[in-house]
Amino acid sequence: MENNRQLNNDWRKVAAAIYRKPVDSKIFGSVELDVTELEAFVAEKRQQGLRITLMHPMILFVARALKTEVPALNCYVRRGNILPRERVDAMVSVLIRGGDQLGSVRVPAADTLTLAELAAFLAREVSRSRKGNENKTMNLKSVLAAVPWPFRGWLVGLLKWISIDLGVSLPGLGLTQDSFGSFVFSNIGSIGLDVGYAALMPPANLAIVLTMGSVDTKPVVLDGQIVPRRIMTLSAVLDHRVVDAGHGGQLFKYLKRVIRNPDLLETVCPPPGEAEKGVDFGA
Repeated sequence: MENNRQLNNDWRKVAAAIYRKPVDSKIFGSVELDVTELEAFVAEKRQQGLRITLMHPMILFVARALKTEVPALNCYVRRGNILPRERVDAMVSVLIRGGDQLGSVRVPAADTLTLAELAAFLAREVSRSRKGNENKTMNLKSVLAAVPWPFRGWLVGLLKWISIDLGVSLPGLGLTQDSFGSFVFSNIGSIGLDVGYAALMPPANLAIVLTMGSVDTKPVVLDGQIVPRRIMTLSAVLDHRVVDAGHGGQLFKYLKRVIRNPDLLETVCPPPGEAEKGVDFGA
């Protein structure tokens, strides 16, 4: 009985109602990134007292890319039309409840943040999620899990039809066109995976989900010499209704360039006045 409860936790019950057999067109892609300089940058910041990992600068780089380099990835479908989002919000996956379930932290206007602001915000919100204080959208899974089958599937379909297909916001339930932000970022390397492709969850209405794998030392030809470098695989799943493989290529090319120059995180800042007002990024 105890094993059955573990298998049928809240998320799995809701997932069974959300997903059907795969029939939709999705684009999958991966790229190996040389993060040698980025690791050194992170180590230096940690010595200075900033509690960050590789995930923090990667989130900022992706958010800024969606703002300035590949805005097509910051769009969604409503009533058959492609619409741009007003800002770039990141949804970061985190392990909660002993590490056997996934939660999330939404980072508003992620492209406007500094590393210190992002670190403070994530530290605070991850702590809240692990204590069970998740956002409304993620808390909804517990409510849906309590609904008997097959009514659970019907209810999930109804909520998706209202909030996603019709574009009607249900803020009381945490369901809007931006409930899951502009993109989802998950560090699967923290659980020992090198490569993985996350699901494009239908109610999320996202154009891209990114997964960051573990980092390994590999031989690389650099300036005609074989040298050891630190390599990480970044994988993406794209919604083919909104974008095509070319947009993913643009993103990967941009990331390859900027992670070799991590100081850009401190020298390239958003124009004055673009930071989202009313959002508290303090510790």
